[in-house]
Amino acid sequence: MSLDTTDSYVTEDGRTIGGVVMEMKNITLRFGGVVAIKDISFDIREGEIRAIIGPNGAGKSSMLNVISGFYHPQEGEVWFHGRKRPSMKPYQVAAQGIARTFQNIALFDGMSVLDNIMTGRLTMMKSNMLQQAIWFGRAEREENQHREQVEKVIDFLEIQAIRKTPVGRLPYGLKKRVELARALAAEPKLLLLDEPMAGMNVEEKEDMSRFILDVNDEFGTTIALIEHDMGVVMDLSDRVVVMDYGKKIGDGTPDEVRNNQDVIDAYLGVAHD
Repeated sequence: MSLDTTDSYVTEDGRTIGGVVMEMKNITLRFGGVVAIKDISFDIREGEIRAIIGPNGAGKSSMLNVISGFYHPQEGEVWFHGRKRPSMKPYQVAAQGIARTFQNIALFDGMSVLDNIMTGRLTMMKSNMLQQAIWFGRAEREENQHREQVEKVIDFLEIQAIRKTPVGRLPYGLKKRVELARALAAEPKLLLLDEPMAGMNVEEKEDMSRFILDVNDEFGTTIALIEHDMGVVMDLSDRVVVMDYGKKIGDGTPDEVRNNQDVIDAYLGVAHD
C-alpha cells in the first residue's frame, strides 16, 4: 500500500499545497496504564502549515515526539513519503529531513549563537572526530561550507548582531529565534515547531509569525506546529487537527475547526445550549 502523493491544490493566497508527505495511521501511545494518544489518524501535506491544538495534557507534544522519533507508538503506523517508516531513533529521523524545536528551549547556553546553529548541520557532516579535532583539509573545507549555510540562516532570521553572543545572555524571545535557526540549518523538508510562541509578548509573536510564514513561503518548507494562541493558529494554518485527552475531536480548515461544536466545548470552553 502507498499514499497518494500526486494531488495538489492552490490556496487563496497563491501557495501550492502538494500531496501527502506524512500520514499518522491509528496511532496509540501508552505510558504504563496511561493512554497519551488513542487511535489518532491524520496527514500532513507538502507545503502546508499544519497545526496541532488542544488543551494542556491533550497529547500534542507526545504526537510531535512520535513524528520525530522520540517516542515509538505501541499501535499504528507512521508513513513518510509513501513508505511505512520503521522504528527509528531521533537522529535517523533527522537524517530523513525532519527537524524540530522544543517546548522548553534546548540550546547550549555557554556556546555562541553561531555555534548553536552549527549543531543543526551535524547530520550532514562527513569528517570524523579526529579530522575535526585536527581541523585541516577535508574537515576545514567542510566546516567552512556549513558555516556559509548557517550565515544565510542568520541573515534570514535577522540575528546578525548576536551571532557571536553566548546564548545564555539572550532574552527569551531571541533564544526562541535561535532555536528556530538551528532547526532551519538542517534544511528540513518537514519542520516541527513545539509551541514556538510560548512565553512571548505581542511584538515577539508577530516577529515569529512572520518568520514562520517566510520559511513556508520562501523555502517551501512543510510545517507542523503546536500552539496555544488561537489567533496565531487561525492566521497561520492551512489545516488544524484538534486533540483532547489523547483523542482527535476535530480536523479541517481553521473555519471548520472554529465552528466545530466539539472543539468549542472541549478547547474553547464554550458550551452550547
